[in-house]
Amino acid sequence: MGIKVKILILLSIACLWWGLLAKAERTVVVDKPRLELYVMDDGKKIFSAPVCVGKRHGNKKRKGDMKTPEGTFPISMIQKSSSWKHDFGDGHGQRAGAYGPWFIRLKVPGTNHIGIHGTCFPLSIGTRDSEGCVRMYNDDLEDLKKLVKVGMKVTILPDKKKD
Repeated sequence: MGIKVKILILLSIACLWWGLLAKAERTVVVDKPRLELYVMDDGKKIFSAPVCVGKRHGNKKRKGDMKTPEGTFPISMIQKSSSWKHDFGDGHGQRAGAYGPWFIRLKVPGTNHIGIHGTCFPLSIGTRDSEGCVRMYNDDLEDLKKLVKVGMKVTILPDKKKD
C-alpha cells in the first residue's frame, strides 16, 4: 500500500471522527416574537409548543422588570414544582400549582429565578403575561421534560420591539 493510500485512509478516519464530534447537539429555542418554544435535534425540529413570555418586550435587566431574558443559557436544574405556590399580586394570595409539574431552571446571570415551567393560568399561553419566565401548558411541559437534561442549552430569541 502506497503512502498516498495510507494518507487517504487516515484522512477518511479523521473526517469520520470529526463528523461524529461535530454532530449538532439538541437545543431548546424560545422564539419570543412568535410565542413558541421548540426543540431542535440534529437540525430538525422534533417538538414545538406555544408559550407565554414576559409582559414587557426586551431583554431582562433586573428582577421585577417583567421581561424574559434573551441569549443562550444552560439548564441548571429540573425541579418538581407541583407543590410550589406563588402570589401573583392580584389580590388572590398564594396560588397552588402556579408553576405546573416542573420548573426547568436556567442559569441566567444576575438571577436564579428564571425558568421554563407550567402554569395555573392556561389561558395565558400564547400571550405576554409572565413576570419573565417561559410558561407552557402543563401537558406540553411534561413532553418537554422528556427531551431535556441539565447542561443543555436554551436559546431565547430577542424581541423585535423594545418597551
